[in-house]
Amino acid sequence: MRYLLRRISFYIVTAWVSLTINFFLPRLVPGDPAQAILARFRDKNPSPEMIQALEIQFGISHDPLWVQYLQYINNLFHGNLGVSTNYFPTTVSTIIAQRMPWTLGLGLLTLLISFILGTLLGVLNAWKRGTKVDTIISPMIMMLSGIPYFWLAFICLYVFGFTFNWFPLNGGYDEGLVPSFDPDFIVSVLSHAILPALTIIVSSLAGWMLTMRNTMITTLSEDYILMAQAKGLSRGRVMLLYAARNAILPSITSFALALGFIVSGQLLTETVFSYPGIGFAFVQAIGDKDYALMQGVFLILSLAVLAANFIADLTYAALDPRVRVGGK
Repeated sequence: MRYLLRRISFYIVTAWVSLTINFFLPRLVPGDPAQAILARFRDKNPSPEMIQALEIQFGISHDPLWVQYLQYINNLFHGNLGVSTNYFPTTVSTIIAQRMPWTLGLGLLTLLISFILGTLLGVLNAWKRGTKVDTIISPMIMMLSGIPYFWLAFICLYVFGFTFNWFPLNGGYDEGLVPSFDPDFIVSVLSHAILPALTIIVSSLAGWMLTMRNTMITTLSEDYILMAQAKGLSRGRVMLLYAARNAILPSITSFALALGFIVSGQLLTETVFSYPGIGFAFVQAIGDKDYALMQGVFLILSLAVLAANFIADLTYAALDPRVRVGGK
């Protein structure tokens, strides 16, 4: 319990620091959302009434900074992240709620697949180290993962999308379809997600495999592994229940941490494939100087990373009692 309270206190303070940084960042940038909207109008001399109306709409205040900070914290607790200038008059909360399922769906699926495949390959390579399996699979996976991601994405787009026309080139589903649980829409979503998912899985597979392989090799030299083999236990049981079970601890921690980077880690993916996730919206917000949307996405990224670190701490403490003892 003492360890848990220490970690919770640490993450509460860290979350408060992230919220404070998120408050000051847009105020250090010249201009404001109202000026960004007015810059798009042909009328370069807007009336004071128009400026005041836009400032009210975007929640721009001329109060002292500490008053604005308290208003900002109060708005966060009520889920008010402001109004997007790029998607005006849609609120930032609505945009994030619409885009987040696309990012989480693609990110969670690819993370699970790459983690499972990479872990199994790492176990197999460590168990078969020095054989043809190890000397063929490891260099091949590392070679594929060594290709720069954007080149791999462009190659997949050109070969499978443009040349063979097997998969769509961009977007999340075919134009003209209405998001629903209709079979046509589901098939369209899956076909648009295959190429982004393929590039993410291939580029991240080597990391999971090497982590598991190295840890597995160290674990195989432990005395309890030799004892299990001396007892005459089957090779599969020793490999999975004795060696892999203990060697997977660092990979589980990395997996928990990777959950927090699903959103930020897919910025390039969603940009290359014009995938309608939160990362693509964030890139568009930067180009259009949509400060409210940038601020909202940055807040989500920060909290997601903190939550992932907290989950990793709890997971590791549950799997390894030495962590709990050391934290007291």
